[in-house]
Amino acid sequence: MIRVENRTRGTCLAETCGEARSFLARGRGLMGHPGLTSGEGLLIDPCSSVHSFFMRFAIDVVFVDRHDRVVGLTAAMPPNRPFAGAWGARYVVELPAGTIVVTGTQVGDQLALERV
Repeated sequence: MIRVENRTRGTCLAETCGEARSFLARGRGLMGHPGLTSGEGLLIDPCSSVHSFFMRFAIDVVFVDRHDRVVGLTAAMPPNRPFAGAWGARYVVELPAGTIVVTGTQVGDQLALERV
């Protein structure tokens, strides 16, 4: 598990963030998952765009470059949306809907990843 912190804002995006790094895990993502609770997330690496087909809940998506800087945001992406992406993204962090607003995360913010 990984803890994802927004160093710029001094907030925590996810206390326990799972990882999807294999081809199969990246393709599966959160499909079929019952939902995310506050403090949970999924880091998908490498990844620069996502869809929400076959998902049951809305998610916030944070697009991050190779320097751990936020390059794009999609708030409350509803189920069955065909595409969200950001130019220059290396990985994404999928979070419960509302996390972007609560943490004040903005494009340009610096993130930090810590193994827990």
